[in-house]
Amino acid sequence: MDIHINQQTLNVADAATLAEALTAYGAKPPFAAAINGQFVPKSQYAARALAHGDKIDVVQPVAGG
Repeated sequence: MDIHINQQTLNVADAATLAEALTAYGAKPPFAAAINGQFVPKSQYAARALAHGDKIDVVQPVAGG
C-alpha cells in the first residue's frame, strides 16, 4: 500500500506498522512522528498499524538561538 512520509510516497506492506515505515524511510533519531496530523508516542510506533494513504510527518528537533 502507498503511504506518504514528509510528502514522499513510500510503498509498504499492507500490514505495516509505523515503526516499519520509519525504518524503510530511513528516519534517524531523534525525531517525532505524526500520522494524519496526530502525534504518536514513540512507545506506540511498533503497535500503530498504517492504512493506505496515511500521511506521516517526521520532524527532527532543530537547535536555534
